[in-house]
Amino acid sequence: MHILLVPSAFNSLTQRVFAELRDRRHSVEVELAASDEAVREAVRRHAPDLVLAPMLTIAIPEDVWSEHTCLIVHPGPPGDRGPSSLDWAVHEGASHWGVTVLQAAAELDAGPVWASASFPVPARVAKSDLYRGEAADAALRAVLLAVERLASGTYVPRTHAPSTGDGWRPYFAQDLRRVDWDTDSTDTVVRKLRTADSRPGILDTFLDGEWFLHGGHPEDALRGEPGRVLATRGGAICRATADGAVWIPELRPRRRPGGPRRFKLPAARALGSRLPDVPEIPAPLWPEDGHGTWSDIRYDESGPVGFLRFSFPGGAMSTDHCRRLLTAYRFACSRPTDVVVLGGARDFFSNGIHLGVIEAADDPAAESWANIQAMDDLVEEILTTTDRLVVAALAGNAAAGGVMLALAADEVWCRTGSVLNPHYRRMGLHGSEYWTYSLPRRVGDAEAQRLTREALPVSAAGALRAGLVDRVVDSGPGEFGAETTRMALRLASSTVLRDRIAAKKGARERDEARKPLGEYRVEELAQMRKVFFDPEAPYHALRGAFVRKDPRSVFKL
Repeated sequence: MHILLVPSAFNSLTQRVFAELRDRRHSVEVELAASDEAVREAVRRHAPDLVLAPMLTIAIPEDVWSEHTCLIVHPGPPGDRGPSSLDWAVHEGASHWGVTVLQAAAELDAGPVWASASFPVPARVAKSDLYRGEAADAALRAVLLAVERLASGTYVPRTHAPSTGDGWRPYFAQDLRRVDWDTDSTDTVVRKLRTADSRPGILDTFLDGEWFLHGGHPEDALRGEPGRVLATRGGAICRATADGAVWIPELRPRRRPGGPRRFKLPAARALGSRLPDVPEIPAPLWPEDGHGTWSDIRYDESGPVGFLRFSFPGGAMSTDHCRRLLTAYRFACSRPTDVVVLGGARDFFSNGIHLGVIEAADDPAAESWANIQAMDDLVEEILTTTDRLVVAALAGNAAAGGVMLALAADEVWCRTGSVLNPHYRRMGLHGSEYWTYSLPRRVGDAEAQRLTREALPVSAAGALRAGLVDRVVDSGPGEFGAETTRMALRLASSTVLRDRIAAKKGARERDEARKPLGEYRVEELAQMRKVFFDPEAPYHALRGAFVRKDPRSVFKL
């Protein structure tokens, strides 16, 4: 089938739908729904069998949906309607929710239903994590079923589907999200923050500014005057609540009328000179049982396996993130283990360098250079680990340098729902992180050239076929951590483990003799430096458009 995707942005769900439909040999094109006329022109140009909108913030024009089959993915169960469905589900503590694929019609979210799927809503999971995890799994099931039904030519969609939703819900506005620091408990504040963690954030006024708060995690020990900033940790700030405190990883300044779009930054970085004189309180890397404070990097052990868990907002890794993760990795390698597993239990693995921190820097070129050097240092440390096996466990998506970080490991395991973008071209970069060594080593020269030239998202199944990953873990987002723990313990108990470690060491020595790793780094960084320090290079405009979420400036397949 010839399918045209018309999303408002080429976001994670759209990329997954794109990759999975192509895996099933459908012809798939993507055009952003930037305006009514853009949708009309896309349909005229591509003449699709199906118009599909995995993520849409505008209505499809009537003259399009009346002449073409147009299906909309709505993140709510049949009968649910409105623009903030997932926000309401998280806010109200729903235990289960759903996704509906419905046909575009005059009344918003009220067209005939082609397919639906339900999913569990885990407690204490933020909205964006839920969207990329359980909701995306359900959305894909529903999309594939709808496409299959449409292709059959015999299915008649339900005009009036049995309603499991609550009908029309209004936009979840800021007055519903507002935090009352004097009276709201920590649990209430965290729930509000997790309902708005990625978009739109919670608008708040403090320290002589208006800020959107993004993300939230409970603190188990610090206390203070409600609303006051108590401490910092790895770029996050800790603020007191009525009965405790919360960690807030990111802030976004409110956009001024007529001013440029603002973007998220590590909270302490965003506040700058407004940040009070509060202590930096690092979390223990290997916390004691029962210690509930938040940290973006943690270490744990189970017998002969060490687990280095990390989770950075949006998968972006700043210079500081890279350096702290390198320190933690060196600690993990000092332990008497045979296997080290890298990656968080849920959501993003890594998307490479932190374009937001770079964009906000006084000297973006210098910060770009520092960030890529720090990424390279981390990747080199993994590549040169020869006394144990290293596993990269991808619970979610990875892109650019984040994919190459994973490829530095001996084995790469990813969840069925993961999407990989093993390329840099769309940001105007050559790339580093030793990709010219590790990518051809895994997939061969021809496939490495194809992946980096086409610069398209790859599904988990596609990554397995290409050789990018070794194992695809068929599990829900909430089960991935436990399943990879079991897999790692089996790997550590293998009778051939010692032989594999010895073979790994020998292979690294032979590769080094043929061409030292340092030469790959020098060659890659020479290309990167040219771009970073050229003010006319497209990278700078593409970076600015990306962090300000202007998809029309950065998207072109």
